[in-house]
Amino acid sequence: MYRQPVLKNRRTLLERAEKFISDVYFTDCNLRGRLYGDSCPLESLASFLSSKRIPFTEAAKQNFAPHKVGDTFGPTWWTCWFKVSLKIPESWRGKEVHLLWESDGEAMVWRDGQPVQGLTKEGEKTSYILSECLKDEEPHSITLYVEVACNGLFGAGQGSMIAAPDPNRKFSVQKAQLVVFNRDVQEVLTDFEMLVDIVKELGEGEQRGYQALFTVNEMVNLCDPSDPRSFSKARSLAHSFFSQRNGESQHTAHAMGHCHIDSAWLWPYEETIRKCGRSWVTVIRLMEKNPEFVFTCSQAQQFQWVQSWYPGLFSQIQDYVKKGRFIPVGGTWVEMDGNLPSGESMVRQFLEGQRFFNHEFGIVCKEFWLPDTFGYSAQLPQIMQGSGVSNFLTQKLSWNLVNTFPHNTFFWEGLDGSKVLTHFPPGNSYEMKGKVEDLVKTVKNNKDKGRANHSAVLFGFGDGGGGPTQLMLDRLERVQDTDGLPKVQASTPDKLFSQLRADSALLCTWTGELFLELHNGTYTTQAQIKRGNRRCETLLHDIEIAGSLALCRDGTFQYPAEQLQKLWRLLLLNQFHDVIPGSCIEMVVEDALRYYEGTVISSGPLCVSFQADGSVLMENGILKMVINKDGTLASLHLINANRKPVLEVVQPIHVVSSGGLRSSVSFTLRISDKSTIKQEIVMDAMCPYIKFNTEVQWAESHKFLKVEFPVRVRSPNATYEIQFGHLQRPTHRNTSWDWARFEVWGHKWADLSEHNFGVALLNDCKYGYSVHENTMTLSLLRAPKAPDANADMGTHHFTYAIMPHAGSFQEASVIQSAYNLNFPLRSIQCSPNTIPWSAFSVSSAAIILETIKQAEDRKRALVLRLYESHGSSVTTTLLFLFIQFTAIWHVFFVVFCDLLERHDPTQPAHMTSEGITLTFSPFQIVSLLLIL
Repeated sequence: MYRQPVLKNRRTLLERAEKFISDVYFTDCNLRGRLYGDSCPLESLASFLSSKRIPFTEAAKQNFAPHKVGDTFGPTWWTCWFKVSLKIPESWRGKEVHLLWESDGEAMVWRDGQPVQGLTKEGEKTSYILSECLKDEEPHSITLYVEVACNGLFGAGQGSMIAAPDPNRKFSVQKAQLVVFNRDVQEVLTDFEMLVDIVKELGEGEQRGYQALFTVNEMVNLCDPSDPRSFSKARSLAHSFFSQRNGESQHTAHAMGHCHIDSAWLWPYEETIRKCGRSWVTVIRLMEKNPEFVFTCSQAQQFQWVQSWYPGLFSQIQDYVKKGRFIPVGGTWVEMDGNLPSGESMVRQFLEGQRFFNHEFGIVCKEFWLPDTFGYSAQLPQIMQGSGVSNFLTQKLSWNLVNTFPHNTFFWEGLDGSKVLTHFPPGNSYEMKGKVEDLVKTVKNNKDKGRANHSAVLFGFGDGGGGPTQLMLDRLERVQDTDGLPKVQASTPDKLFSQLRADSALLCTWTGELFLELHNGTYTTQAQIKRGNRRCETLLHDIEIAGSLALCRDGTFQYPAEQLQKLWRLLLLNQFHDVIPGSCIEMVVEDALRYYEGTVISSGPLCVSFQADGSVLMENGILKMVINKDGTLASLHLINANRKPVLEVVQPIHVVSSGGLRSSVSFTLRISDKSTIKQEIVMDAMCPYIKFNTEVQWAESHKFLKVEFPVRVRSPNATYEIQFGHLQRPTHRNTSWDWARFEVWGHKWADLSEHNFGVALLNDCKYGYSVHENTMTLSLLRAPKAPDANADMGTHHFTYAIMPHAGSFQEASVIQSAYNLNFPLRSIQCSPNTIPWSAFSVSSAAIILETIKQAEDRKRALVLRLYESHGSSVTTTLLFLFIQFTAIWHVFFVVFCDLLERHDPTQPAHMTSEGITLTFSPFQIVSLLLIL
C-alpha cells in the first residue's frame, strides 16, 4: 500500500525517540516504563547498625531489629547491615527475578556467607539477579544480607563532592522488593539508546547520523511497549544498522573494563577495602555471563587487602587471572604520586608490586598504569625499564590548565635517555561508560592521527569504585564494527601496546618530565604528611644500611627483612596520589600520620650497636645527630622590610649560642592575629650553608606561606633535584609553557647559578619551589578548606637552608650538602675499642651510593644502588673496605641486576681485589648484587 512521504524534521524525530525511552517523561506508557513487570514485597527486612566495619561472620550473629523502607540510619561512616528474607512467587516460573534495592550509600549483597554483588545508585547497580529463568528446583525462599556503608561512591561531602564530609548525614532505603525483570525490554532500550546517541554525536552534517535517525524513528513506529511480540521487528532494524561494517582503515578502540579505585581520597583506607570487594565481586559476576569481557586492575595493595578480607573472592580472581581476563596491571604497590616520592621509594613501589603480582599470579606487568596523578617525573622511564616495564598508560595531562599536550601516543624519553611507549586514551577518561560519545571522542581527540590508529577505551565507574556494568558491555557489543564509529574490540593492555609498537615508526618522542599544569598546591598541602614521608624515607634508608653493615660484620646477624617490608609497604601506601599530595579528607590524614608514627616507633628496636669484637647487638636505641666540627658565628641581622607580613616582633632577635662548634640566633614574629613564626638561624663550623630551624603556629584560612630569597644571580634556568638526578626549568615567562610553571616541584634542593657562582636552597621536608628571575622561593604552608577543613592547622617544624657557593653546584657539593641536611649522622653505641671502618666508598663525587639493603631472595647477599648525580659520563671504582673480624663475610662475587633484583647477564661485572670498576652515563641508575 502506498504511503504519502512525510517530511522528516530532525528535531521532532529525535525528541520523539528520546521520549519513547525516557525515564522522566511518559513512563506510564513508554518503553522504559515496561522494564519491570510484577513486583512482590519482601517477607521481612531487619537491620543492625555498627560504628565499625566488621566481617560478615560477626555481623550475622548480631540482633537484627525490624526495619521499614524509608527509615533513616547513620551517621556517616557507620555501617547498617540488613537481613533480607524473601519468597519468590511460584507464578514467576520461567521469568527473570531480581531483588530491586535502591538505597543511599554503597551496598554489598551477601549470600551463603559470601559476597556476591555490589549495589549503588551512583554506580547504576540497583538490582541483584536471583534467577535468570526461575525453575522449580531453584530455591524460592532465600535469606540475604545487605551491608550498607554510610557513605557514597565519593564519600559524604557537605554541600559539594570535595567539601569536608558531613559527619551527621542520614541514609535510607528507598526501594527493597522482588521484581520481574523484562530482559527483552532492556535489549530494545539499549538499541534505542545507542541509535539516539549516534544521531546526537554524529550531528547534522553526517549522512550516517541521518540514517540512524530514520532507523530509530521507524523503530518507534514498529514497537508497541505493551506488546513484546513487536520488539523483534524493532530489534531487527537496529541490527541491520549496527551490522553495516566499517572500512579497513577505521580507528580501533581497545575496550577494557576498568575500575579506578583511589586507595584513599574522600574516604579512609579501610573503606577502600570494601570498595574493592564490592567492585571486584561485581566484575566476577559479569565475567560469568560475558565470556569476552576483560577487566584491568592495578595496585598490588588493593589485591592484598582483598586477599585478606575476602579470601573466597581473591581465589575467584586468581582463576580469572589464569584465564587472561582479570588482568593485574601497573606493577606498583599503589598508584603513587609521580612527583614527590624519592627515587628509592619509586623503585620500591615497583619492587613490592611486581613481586606481589608474580608471587600471587605468576605474572610481571609490562605496563605502568597511572591514569590519575599530579605529574610525572623525568626519571620514571628509567625506573620503569629497570622494573621490567616498557609501556605506560595515563591520561591526567588532559587536565592541563594552560597548554594542550600535543600527543596521545608517543615515546617518552627520560632523564637518562630511556624510552617507554606511552599512551593517553584520547577519550580523556579512565571511566568511560561504553557510550557513543566515548567512541566519537576517542577518534576526534586523537592527536596522532596518521601515526597511531589504535586507542584504549577504559570503561567502568571509577575513582570511588563501581566498575563496569552489563549495560556498558551491551552498548559496546552492538557497535563492534559499525559504519561511522571506530571499530571496538575487547582487548588487553598487551594487545593494545603490541599493536601500537608494531605501528610506531612515525611516532614522536617527548623528552623530559610530563608536567601537569594544575594542582600545584599538592606540592605543599598537608605539610605533616610530607614531613612524615621524608622522615620515614631517610629512616628506612639508614636502618637498611645499618642492617647491611651488621650483616657484613657478623654472620649470625638476622636482617629484619620482614619488619622492614611491613614498614616499607606502609610508607608506599601513604605515597598514593591523593595522600602524599594532601588532596584527601582529614580521616585519611590521621591514618597516614599514624602510619608514619608507627614507622618511627617500630624503627627503634631495629637500631644497631657494634662492639669492638665485631659482634652486633639489636637495641631500642635513641637516634641522635653526631657533630664533629668547629667554628664561630660572625654576625646576622634581621632586616625589617615593608614587604614582610610582620604584625609584631614577639621576641626580638637574640643570641642563642656563640663560639665553639655552633652559633645561632633566634626570634619570633607574629605574621597575623592567628599565626606566629619562630626561627633559629644556625651557622655550624665548617658547614657551607646557613640553616633556618623553623616553628610555625599556623591558623590561617586560604593563605599561603612562602619564603623568598632575592639573590644576585642571573640565569635563564634554575636547577631542581628530582629522583636520582636533577633537571632545569626556566626562570623566565617567555611562553605559555614557561609561565604555566609558576610553581614547580623539587626534592631536597634547588639551585640558581651563573658562571662560577650560585645559590642553593635546601630543605628537609618541602617540595614546592618557584624561581622567577633572581628570586628563589620555597613554599612552606597552605591553608585550604576542602576536602579537609582543618588542613595544616597547628604547629609545624621544618628546616630550610641557604647555601651561596663558588663554581658550579656540582663542584660546590650542593648535592652532598642536601644529603647531609636530610640524613643527619646517627649515633650508634660502640665499645671504646671499636675500630673505625667504612664498608664501601666510590672514587667519584658524581656517584651517589643511594641504597644498601639485603637482597630479597638471598639472605647472604646485598643490593647496592648507585646513580650518577652530576649529569656526566663517569668511570669510577666502588671499593669494598671490609675489615677482618672473627666472623667476617667477604664479597664472593658481584653481578649487575635490574631494579627487581634479577641478574642482568648482558652486563658482566669485573672485580679486582679492592672492588669493581663501573661506568655511568648521565643520571644512570646502577644496581649491583653482592653475594657474600
